[in-house]
Amino acid sequence: MNPSGALNPSPRTLDVESIVHFDKLVTSGAGSMHGWHAQSLDLRGRSRELKMMDPQGAIFLGCTFDDGIEESLRSRGALIFPKMRGVPFNPYRGALYTARELYEDISATEYEATLDARIYEWSILPGKHASLDATLAAALHDHAIGDALDELLGNGELSGTKLVGVMGGHAAQRGTREFADAARLGRLLAQAGFTVATGGGPGAMEAANMGAYLSGLPDADSTAALQVLASVPGFRPSVTAWARQAAAVVESYPEGTATLGIPTWFYGHEPPNLFSTHIAKYFANAIREAILLELCNGGIVFLPGSAGTVQEIFQDACENYYGAPETITPMVLVGRAHWERTYPAWPMLRSLAAGRPMADRIFLVDTVEDALAVVAS
Repeated sequence: MNPSGALNPSPRTLDVESIVHFDKLVTSGAGSMHGWHAQSLDLRGRSRELKMMDPQGAIFLGCTFDDGIEESLRSRGALIFPKMRGVPFNPYRGALYTARELYEDISATEYEATLDARIYEWSILPGKHASLDATLAAALHDHAIGDALDELLGNGELSGTKLVGVMGGHAAQRGTREFADAARLGRLLAQAGFTVATGGGPGAMEAANMGAYLSGLPDADSTAALQVLASVPGFRPSVTAWARQAAAVVESYPEGTATLGIPTWFYGHEPPNLFSTHIAKYFANAIREAILLELCNGGIVFLPGSAGTVQEIFQDACENYYGAPETITPMVLVGRAHWERTYPAWPMLRSLAAGRPMADRIFLVDTVEDALAVVAS
């Protein structure tokens, strides 16, 4: 699978990534748009160029045209997927989300009025999953997010970075030792040159993203931020209060280190955290989980968690169990008592790994400092 989970493109296609890119292609003398894929572009004012070129075999997804151009392109052989009505998101979006977009005006409005909440509400409307339009919109959206993630990691801000995943329970409360440990792990990883990737939600995920986001600041600033967050320990009973406290920290430190969050509206009752500078939010949870595990080329650290974290451990273990030796990445479980007795995943993991190439890539450690030492070795 592609790292981002985007559908495999044909080798004969050309993604027209922006209006600037379109204009460059036109000025270079292109006479045909065969194989071009244009997504979410505002092509108004480009009528002369679009009429001049042969559109046979071109695909336009959610683009905007001057009056009459759409009909002209379609009559000459282009495929045009129109903007979809009645959905609170752009299925053809060309970029990942930001916390500012998902939580627009959170300081003045309730969470229920935000884009994130409106999309979640749409996704759980009765009968929604039986609707062909809804299914198509969600699938196109997830494909577009996959494309944007490809771009970010291939040619964008995170190109060439080593990603380390941090998995852990969503229930870790701000102000607790568990939250502080996860934040310290994120900070240490970022300071060691890794990009931190999480499931993008609350709890340990928020803590790890926050620790990485503030990693360029003195320890005192990170400690102060933890104290600010601790006044609203969790997203229950009020997502609004929880999000506003995080937004206040981000506003105080607007130039944080890049971090990646990959949440899902499948678990939409768990809101995305505001410390992920790049948010790849999917509707399909199975795709999202597979992508997150696939992307973490620097390994994954599993903090104490329960059912969801256990699932992620063995999903990653399965990939390593059957993978080529060159593709196996470290799996680091933090907390001996938790993973040997509370949820004894470690004995099973060790038994699975016995005699396999992955055997020397699994680790059980006591502290987040030990975890850093493993992935940095």
